[in-house]
Amino acid sequence: MRYVLNRLGFFVLSLWAAITINFILPRLMPGDPADIMFAKFKGQLDPAAMAAMKKAFGLTDKPVIVQYFEYLRGLFIGNWGLSFSNYPTPVMDIIKHSVPWTIGLVGVATVLAVIIGTSAGIYISWKRQGILDNTLPLLTMGIQSLPYFWVALLFLFVFGFKLNWFPMAHGYDTSVTAGFNWPFFSSMLYHAFLPGITILLGSLSGWLVGMRNNMINTLGEDYVVFAEAKGVSTSRLMFTYAARNAILPQLTSFAIAIGNVVSGSILTEQVFSYPGIGGQLTNGVLQEDFPLIQSSFLLIAVSVLVANFIVDMLYSRLDPRVRTGGAANES
Repeated sequence: MRYVLNRLGFFVLSLWAAITINFILPRLMPGDPADIMFAKFKGQLDPAAMAAMKKAFGLTDKPVIVQYFEYLRGLFIGNWGLSFSNYPTPVMDIIKHSVPWTIGLVGVATVLAVIIGTSAGIYISWKRQGILDNTLPLLTMGIQSLPYFWVALLFLFVFGFKLNWFPMAHGYDTSVTAGFNWPFFSSMLYHAFLPGITILLGSLSGWLVGMRNNMINTLGEDYVVFAEAKGVSTSRLMFTYAARNAILPQLTSFAIAIGNVVSGSILTEQVFSYPGIGGQLTNGVLQEDFPLIQSSFLLIAVSVLVANFIVDMLYSRLDPRVRTGGAANES
């Protein structure tokens, strides 16, 4: 229980720090959003419209501490401000529309990469020095060494432009109606295949090689050798004795990977014009849409913290020494 409370306290403190930094940073930047909008309208806004725009953006002369608590209240009630580039669309609406696309694409590709890479790592470490052990790590490392946006461009050119096997842009065919229906889902999967396979191939090597090396180290441990000498079955030796302990370091990497799902593979989404949060963040940076950038960064920070907290809890269940700090009994 003490371990859980410690981790929960650290999570709350980190979350407060992320939210506070997200509040402070835009206020340290020169100018304000209304000035930028005024510049875009090339002086065609009158003072009344300018004042109304500042009010809409929440730019007031109130003390900073008052603005801070208003900012916290806005976060909790879902008022994250208005987008400059899509004015007057609320940022929350853009986030709600974009995040599911990124989670669906990057999240599924990441989970598949973890499952395939970890499973393959367990297998080739058990059959080490075999043909798969000698070729798969080299092949996947070769693919991962290529810039993933370059691989995305190559796939887009070959399979989209030359062969015309897959669409070259968007999340689904505009001729179908978005909703819970098969034409929409099939179109969505069809459009997600190329960007998804790009992300999967780009991250597979880390999971495969990492799990292989962890397994080889674990298979050399005394308790595994002793279990093998006692005649423990192959499947139990591989999964219960070796893989269960070897997979622990993978969980930390998995937490980071899941936390980064929200940020998405920004360049991949740009290459395929995919409607995810990565594409929105890039557009926000290009158009100086500070509320959108601020909300996107906060969302990424929160997702990383939540993912790390969940994995901390899972890690403590798999390895009780984490809870006890190496002591025999939990305090």
